[in-house]
Amino acid sequence: MRGQSGLKWANSLAEVDPATDASGHRSRLRKRLVEGGPDALHDHELLEYLLGLALPRRDTKPLAKGLIAEFGSLGGVFTADAESLARAGLTEGAIGAVKIAQASAVRLLKGRVAVRPVLGSWQALTDYLHVAMAHRMNESARVLHLNSRNMLIRDELVSEGSIDQAAIYVREVARRALELGSAAIILVHNHPSGDPSPSRQDIALTKDIIAALKPFGIQVHDHVVIGANGHASLRGLGLI
Repeated sequence: MRGQSGLKWANSLAEVDPATDASGHRSRLRKRLVEGGPDALHDHELLEYLLGLALPRRDTKPLAKGLIAEFGSLGGVFTADAESLARAGLTEGAIGAVKIAQASAVRLLKGRVAVRPVLGSWQALTDYLHVAMAHRMNESARVLHLNSRNMLIRDELVSEGSIDQAAIYVREVARRALELGSAAIILVHNHPSGDPSPSRQDIALTKDIIAALKPFGIQVHDHVVIGANGHASLRGLGLI
């Protein structure tokens, strides 16, 4: 009888799901998050709990801390590509959990931008751009197309390049603005180095696009450079 009882006990332990165990560590994390809100958990704890949903029988705290150390921040983990996450040891399910968290954050912030005039909700715009672009490992560029009321009509990723360069073609930007009937555009690109300071090439390109669009009455409101350490507005710096 003792052996049978011991077997039942062992089986009951094996059936416990750490993600739903009311007395477990994840239960305490969940309670703190639900009761205290987003700021109640540290970055590694947020990632630990998220990964625990995809890897319920694994201790995900060391994994979460290791990922943040490897990619530099929680944002760096969320924006890392699937191949990099796989090399870091994540399963397909865990990669999916990370990517759905990233997509949810980006859509939430983009939704706030879409319903208000962009120039009147600048903080919402830069919050969205920071989440979408600040932690990318390669340089990328996008163009925000606005109507005459400065409402966003199209947000397009126009280039993804190397770690230090993304190609933006003046003619293509002008052609697309005319196709969409844009009244104005905002140029955006990121600096993977983290430093958002605009380069001479950034300034020269912006001036070339301004000159190309001027005959059509299309304004370039700004060129925003996004980095992990913040953002820079060429118009705000008096460079255009």
